[in-house]
Amino acid sequence: MKTIKYFFEFIFIYTLLIIFKIIGYKNASNFGAIIGKKIGPLFRPNTKIQSNLSNSNIGVSKEDRKSIIKNMWGNYGRILSEYVYLKKFRNNDLNQFIEIEGLNYLYEIKNNNEQAVFISGHFNNFELMAMEIEKAGIDLCAIYRPLNNPFLNIVMENIRKNYICRNQIKKGKSGTRDLLNLFKKNFSVALMIDQRVSEGEDIELFNRSAKTTTIPAQLVKKYRCSIIPVYIERVRNYHFKLYFKKPLKFDDNLSHQQITSKLNKVLEKMILKNPDQWIWSHDRWK
Repeated sequence: MKTIKYFFEFIFIYTLLIIFKIIGYKNASNFGAIIGKKIGPLFRPNTKIQSNLSNSNIGVSKEDRKSIIKNMWGNYGRILSEYVYLKKFRNNDLNQFIEIEGLNYLYEIKNNNEQAVFISGHFNNFELMAMEIEKAGIDLCAIYRPLNNPFLNIVMENIRKNYICRNQIKKGKSGTRDLLNLFKKNFSVALMIDQRVSEGEDIELFNRSAKTTTIPAQLVKKYRCSIIPVYIERVRNYHFKLYFKKPLKFDDNLSHQQITSKLNKVLEKMILKNPDQWIWSHDRWK
């Protein structure tokens, strides 16, 4: 039964992707926002998102939170529409829609033959992070979570490997082994630290315990590499600004938990900058 559901979901999404490609980037992004606001709540109830916002003290009122949720679903729809344009972003055909701050940090890593851990969250078109790092000439691998829908996952994996980052590593224990093998070969890694991971540790996020990956902290402790926070901001609907922040260095005496706690504080600041540009539908504090 679930397979049938996934198949029809795949047909629906794939049809949308074809329409998005036909109507052009700007129209696709605007149409995606409309679609996201209309059908997003059908997949994830707004009650859970309201609860996440309230428990995190985001939004000054219930109406304010409703506005954040509406914009969040619109952003979700825009992200979906933009997948068919990642090839154009990769080939620099849509460079007029991206502004990047902090490219000097990428060039320093490449020129000094260093490696780094790039961290971010699911902000706007988060796929642009790994793409721009690899375009800067850095040997990179990216950790991703496969989609639950196996039909859609085939499409997304193909897009990711061809246009975002060639070295894609599945989240999980086997993926961690692949990551370490590449890291030994002087590869850098890009990953999202805002997803719940069963093998993670309980670290506070907005004053609530949340299962959080300690992979960045482990790499810092073992390889003494730096961590570069990356924030992707959506401006004027279909324009983006990418911020590569100053590399973070940590004292050797800090534990995995202490480093991870500091990274969650960095993530909180990113979320607070534009609360409606983060995916609140994740059951982050389950």
